[in-house]
This record gives sequence, C-alpha cells and structure tokens, in this order.
Amino acid sequence: QVQLVESGGGSVQAGGSLRLSCAASEKPAERTCMAWFRQAPGKERETVAAIRSDGTTTVSNFAVGRFTISKDNAKNTLYLQMNSLKPEDTAMYYCAAGAKSYCNGGYCYCGAQYEYTFWGQGTQVTVSS
Repeated sequence: QVQLVESGGGSVQAGGSLRLSCAASEKPAERTCMAWFRQAPGKERETVAAIRSDGTTTVSNFAVGRFTISKDNAKNTLYLQMNSLKPEDTAMYYCAAGAKSYCNGGYCYCGAQYEYTFWGQGTQVTVSS
C-alpha cells in the first residue's frame, strides 16, 4: 500500500508560481505511472500531468508551457512546478500512483484516471486575479 502526501499548495496571485510535492511511502512499481490531477468546485477531476517510471511525461493542453511534472527517485517524491498561474487553475490538486504504463508501436502512455490505485489527500491551490 503506497501512501502519498501532497504539500506546497497555497494562495497566489495570477502570474505567480507554486511547486507542489508528493512524497511516496515507497518506490512505485516498475512500468507504472504517477500523476497530478485537479478538481475545481462543481467540476470533474481532470488530469494535469503524468510521468512514467522511465521519466517520460505527458502534460494536458491547458498546462503546456506552464506546468512541469518531475520526480526525484532517490526521495520517492513527485513534483509539479506551476508557473504563470491563472485564476482558472484554482482547484484541489491530487497526487496519484499505480496506473500501468502502456506501449503501442513505440508510443507509450499512462493508464486512465480510474486505473490509479493510490491517491493523496490533496492540496489546495487558489489563484486570485
């Protein structure tokens, strides 16, 4: 059972930056993914970014050029660097782990949201205009 603990959320003004951290209790299994999701009030939870065990990443369109997902394997910690924050980025941000990594014809990707088996408690990000 992997335990995930997020930190780093807070309140910032538009244009500001935050770095979220997610400390895992143990190293995630090989060929699995870790990811950041977010959920704003009244909206469905959506994927922000994901990272495979080999370090390759995917970032949702709204985060391209602004958010960077990374991990420190020595510390079993996942990060999300968020720059140029907008009010619409206001949400609870969740760290997740355990989804399988799939490869098809040289293209590799992480499983869907429902495949993530371990979740953190979330950290609130509030961006004011």
